[in-house]
Amino acid sequence: MLNGKVVIISAPSGAGKSTIVNFLLKVFTNLSFSVSVTTRKIRTDEKEGRDYYFISKEEFKKLILENKFVEWEEVYDGDFKGTLKSEVESIISKKKHIIFDVDVKGGLSLKKYFGKSGLSIFINVSSIDILKKRLINRGTESNEEIEERLLKAKEEFTLKNKFDLIIDNDDLSDTLKNLKNTVQKFINN
Repeated sequence: MLNGKVVIISAPSGAGKSTIVNFLLKVFTNLSFSVSVTTRKIRTDEKEGRDYYFISKEEFKKLILENKFVEWEEVYDGDFKGTLKSEVESIISKKKHIIFDVDVKGGLSLKKYFGKSGLSIFINVSSIDILKKRLINRGTESNEEIEERLLKAKEEFTLKNKFDLIIDNDDLSDTLKNLKNTVQKFINN
């Protein structure tokens, strides 16, 4: 099944997962991004097939019934996200290592699925206020959606000790340097 390694980057919304994953993809040409499926609306800076596969809730539920997911979750009320088995198999067939950018519960599910082949990393920030500021600055969610994400983040912070590593992202350049070294060691072992 899996000959390569799996890097799982998880964090509450606004902690910097996508920025970190994009950096790691530029540094490590042997990493391939696993594109998740979502039922949420596409954001202006996103592209179908690059950031997510955007599908309807009906299509998503059909894929659940057909057992097409490695993992899936209703992340927010009516907003489903998941990892397709076919996406993972496609990357494996190219003999690349896989990197995931997923929510916290999805990250724990992926770690359970991949076991020792996977390195699960929780991206931590020192306060909910920092997350709130980042979400506001991102400008992609309504005030109501921001509050929903912050409420979920409080729950997600309680799960961080279930990850292999917790890396603080209060200073992005330090975080990226730390992650580069960590991922390099993991891939080479």
